[in-house]
Amino acid sequence: MKKITKLSLIATLALGSVSFANAQALEEAIKNVDVSGTVTYRYNDYEENDNVNDSKSENIFKAAINLKSKVNDDVVANVRFIVGEAEGADASYINTQSQSDKQLDVTLSEVNFTYTGIANTAITFGKQGLATPFTVHRDSIGNEQTGTGIVAVTNVGPVTLAAAYFNNTNLNKSKEVSLDIKGHENVLFAGAMASFAGINADASYIELEDFFDAYTVGLSASYDVASVKLNPYARYSSLDLDNNSADNVLWKVGMRANMGIFGAHLGYGQTDKEGGVVALDASSETGYDEHWRVTLSGETDSSVIYASVDAQVLPSLNVALKYSDLDDDKKENKDQKEIYTQVTYQMSKNFTGYVRFGQYEVKNKFNGGTKDLDSTIGRLHVQYSF
Repeated sequence: MKKITKLSLIATLALGSVSFANAQALEEAIKNVDVSGTVTYRYNDYEENDNVNDSKSENIFKAAINLKSKVNDDVVANVRFIVGEAEGADASYINTQSQSDKQLDVTLSEVNFTYTGIANTAITFGKQGLATPFTVHRDSIGNEQTGTGIVAVTNVGPVTLAAAYFNNTNLNKSKEVSLDIKGHENVLFAGAMASFAGINADASYIELEDFFDAYTVGLSASYDVASVKLNPYARYSSLDLDNNSADNVLWKVGMRANMGIFGAHLGYGQTDKEGGVVALDASSETGYDEHWRVTLSGETDSSVIYASVDAQVLPSLNVALKYSDLDDDKKENKDQKEIYTQVTYQMSKNFTGYVRFGQYEVKNKFNGGTKDLDSTIGRLHVQYSF
């Protein structure tokens, strides 16, 4: 984040046009405003079957702008604007090759106040992101889960405690849970996080009124062993639907390692025979969406292996090879595999991009389940952060 002391493009977008006569007054009004955010462009190109002319391309845009201002010694005000799609499950704007270009919508995503007058405690009330392990509350290109309510976070020694209540949300836009959520249901959340001797532990519980309750427990650590940095992780998550006896479970374990310019990751996850929906967003902490198009989140009676190696060949250039293999024990025609290379270039601290190219396969999915889907996939992603 950075402070601004003059009228900028971002301030113009947030506050609207003003006359030159009011320029000095506006400068004084916004001199204590911290501005941060992201501007992202992504291009996807999927050749859905190499034997059939069935290509799909997408242009995806999203800008997110956060304005935070100190009201007084105990209160901070925050607003967040999103430039993207106002309706639908995605906050980003998606334009396919079959559509003409159109203008983007500007929406007010968050408006809230944080009170810090109690030692080691922050209380936020108003319209805000649902920052839980089960949801993605902010994303540079995709969907964001928000709600109106109150969140309290306090530190007690090495332990951080959090509690939240929301009386309405946008969870009816979730693509992961196929439920008739209206958005006015109450949401309760409680969580605890602690760090001891390099080990991070957390436990959380969430309840969506009349629909489900869920809990998750996670562990992660960081060690240096003979010049190798090791970062193991493990998580177990369970979600119980109120109107269904099925118990959704997803667990995952993995290890990340770095030595010099080289890095590697190996992860394994599995879901229960009764269900694998334990998150409202596939990319949340309780889900498992490590790579590109293969995700374990929401899959029933399935397992996945994620593996990758990379090299930091230059301070600004990283080259990686990534592999995913999902095995569906219940329905063989849902087995998935992907392998792709990714080249990431960071031109500066606040400007980065990557190019991906690879192969994605799903057994017996193409043409009504009689042929395998064999897709060539490519992506360009560019992101500016400020």
